[in-house]
Amino acid sequence: MIRIVIAEDQKMLLGALSALLDLEDDMTVVGSASNGEDAVKLVQEHKPDICIMDIEMPKKTGLEAAEELKDFGCKVIILTTFARAGYFQRAVKAGVNGYMLKDSPSDELADSIRSVMAGRRIYAPELVDEFYSEKNPLTERENDVLSLMAEGRSTKEISQELHLTNGTVRNYISSILEKLEVGNRIEAITRAKEKGWFK
Repeated sequence: MIRIVIAEDQKMLLGALSALLDLEDDMTVVGSASNGEDAVKLVQEHKPDICIMDIEMPKKTGLEAAEELKDFGCKVIILTTFARAGYFQRAVKAGVNGYMLKDSPSDELADSIRSVMAGRRIYAPELVDEFYSEKNPLTERENDVLSLMAEGRSTKEISQELHLTNGTVRNYISSILEKLEVGNRIEAITRAKEKGWFK
């Protein structure tokens, strides 16, 4: 019997997923949570085979929970509406065994659980395509500048941290905005986060 914990903050969907998987002869839902923090506790308590998690949840996101469960021996499938390359990249780094989109047919979920239990990884094909087609256009130094911008550092603070002149830092920032095709620092940070390009 495959033992499952589900974490999903939309109550109706949480109930539907539990009911759907409980109908399978070889599966049983041993716990359900509405946030990432409770999901981690349930996994530690029940030691399920698989945890199915949404990404955007209160207290702790599904990705944060997956990172925490990385060495716990529980397989993780992310089930989300967000087909974002950045989320996908972070999920892969966290060692998740599956990344599926909520608009997939419902019978695919049970099949994917069995595939993951058999040792395979199941990733939504559209995400894999995007993941491999889009590389970070920034140089290593531009990434350093962007990371410091994301910490809220001023041009002067960045120049001191990286031992550069203010003018050089401004040139790097202009180059970052141009390469990311955005109009300001906030948009640059948001774009890089969505793409998963932060170190």
